[in-house]
Amino acid sequence: MFDIDKIVTALKTDPNAQRTAGAGAAGLAAGMLLGGGGMKKIAKYGALAAIGGIAYNAWQKSRTPDQSANVETPPPGPFMPAPENESEQESLGKALVRAMIAAAKADGRIDADEKEKIFARLEGMDLSPQDKAFVFDELSSPLDMEAVVRAADTPEHAAEIYAASLVAIEGASPGERAYLAALSHRLSLPADLVTSIHETAGK
Repeated sequence: MFDIDKIVTALKTDPNAQRTAGAGAAGLAAGMLLGGGGMKKIAKYGALAAIGGIAYNAWQKSRTPDQSANVETPPPGPFMPAPENESEQESLGKALVRAMIAAAKADGRIDADEKEKIFARLEGMDLSPQDKAFVFDELSSPLDMEAVVRAADTPEHAAEIYAASLVAIEGASPGERAYLAALSHRLSLPADLVTSIHETAGK
């Protein structure tokens, strides 16, 4: 089964390297999931649950601003496939990883040195050849927002894909901001939901 937690760990950019390289330029700050306690949530709940929790809480808050759900993980349903539904978990996991990698390319490129480090981390992990090939292909291919958007088969998944994209980057550079704005438009996300996702993710 697609192991999103190990893959997100492999995608984590070294914080010291990232500081010297500048926001987004060195690579995959899936580590922004890590700022503000995000990595602790991933370690505790898993990436699907952590990202699902951001999207679920933001969704609830945008619909009923005074009654935000404020839960750590969403209940099984549109935001969180049931544990026994492995195909849905894999499909959503791949969509979120693809979204994270695409967002990290938003400033124009992923540093080749950082890419090699990620490849090395992946090779050292107990992952299936299929999982490794999926990440290698996503890292090596050009930025393709359309592929990211195609995975948003429901409004809830669209919110999760945007949340994953947001937490994967600083969102501070002009390129990143432009990418997020274009992505939210292509995902047909209401402006109040986008704002709520940013607030819930601590961005």
